[in-house]
Amino acid sequence: MDARISPSRVAGRARAPPSKSYTHRALLAAGYGDGTVVRDPLDSADPRATGRAVTAFGGAVEWDDAANAARVDGFDGRPRTPDDVVNCENSGTTMRLVTAAAGLAADLVVLTGDDSLRSRPQGPLLEAVEALGGRAESTRRNGRAPLVVGDGMEGGAVSIPGDVSSQFVTALLMAGAVTDGGVRVDLSTALKSAPYVEITREVLDAFGVETERTDAGFAVPGGQSYRADEYAVPGDFSSISYLLAAGAVAAAGGEPVVVEGARPSAQGDSAIVDVLDRMGADVDWDRGAGEIAVRRSALSGVEVDVGDTPDLLPTIATLGAVADGDTRIVNAEHVRYKETDRVSAMAEELGRMGASVTEEPDSLTVHGDDSDLRGATVDGRGDHRLVMALAVAGLVAEGETTVRGAEHVEVSFPGFFGTLAALGAAVDSEPGGTARAE
Repeated sequence: MDARISPSRVAGRARAPPSKSYTHRALLAAGYGDGTVVRDPLDSADPRATGRAVTAFGGAVEWDDAANAARVDGFDGRPRTPDDVVNCENSGTTMRLVTAAAGLAADLVVLTGDDSLRSRPQGPLLEAVEALGGRAESTRRNGRAPLVVGDGMEGGAVSIPGDVSSQFVTALLMAGAVTDGGVRVDLSTALKSAPYVEITREVLDAFGVETERTDAGFAVPGGQSYRADEYAVPGDFSSISYLLAAGAVAAAGGEPVVVEGARPSAQGDSAIVDVLDRMGADVDWDRGAGEIAVRRSALSGVEVDVGDTPDLLPTIATLGAVADGDTRIVNAEHVRYKETDRVSAMAEELGRMGASVTEEPDSLTVHGDDSDLRGATVDGRGDHRLVMALAVAGLVAEGETTVRGAEHVEVSFPGFFGTLAALGAAVDSEPGGTARAE
């Protein structure tokens, strides 16, 4: 599906979807337990993949749209061997979290995904599962899916790099809680995306599972049980970032865009509020009410380290194309290993729209003074975050912008284009007409 965006002004109130990161962890935590109602989950493609994995392991996930909940019957600590291959589709979080869970199975589990997911590195996690007493290997012997995992991981101590994916740490902590000996994860390199591990620890604490920081990394005692009657998922700051960016670059006159559901949590992507403030945006966060208001402002380029916030790179790059001066996004090499290489992808797609961009191995610099955004046909490359960031750029580009692959917003922000339309954007994302508010 293509989305066509024309220059627009936006204003009004919008609510971001629930957090995808929290939903994944809550569904699997509930799976490790014996029964939990997950309130306000993100019902989209990636969490659905995690829910199917819980079911494959002997649990059950019932999505209750009327109650805005997912009712999870867990597999009570030890996953059974699935009857079939576990297909994680395009969800890297599902693949990594489920790989460690599969390591607990008595027999063997086969994990796979789509073309993009089968290109993403899993090697350090496979090595860790084997070091902890399980079996874990790549069928192509290249550290990438399809994977074969199982043989009853027992626990122990393991060293892994911290600069590939924080999801490796999350997966091992979640599985380690139900092993006999627990798991200690020592980091051989500095941890990237560290706030995501804090999200994990926050969710585990809500399920009664203890974890701890150590001098070298993290640890989780064994022999624990996951228990929670209910768990409520907070709003998603990765998704909030696109709405805030839309307000900062395209709000109508002095009218704000107000984003609801922005309550404080461990999410690192709440840093987008600070980034906007540093760039000169008129932004105000009422933490008690969970609302952020932003008005269109003259923006100036800044330097942003995305070591802990890789999902913000597409949003910040778009803001940089509108700002005065240079916006330099650094510590970004790990952002190349997402649904696509987001560093190169944003450089190339913004370049098609007239942005001046310099790409280096671990950084992206957008030269706002040399950028003059104009409508073009750009490719979302199967990446929901690229699609949404490029759509925001289309609000202020001269002429119509067409974003290919717009359906991929369903991964994390179902109804994204309807939300933009409700704020006043001229968006056509349907074969026959303009996007409807949802």
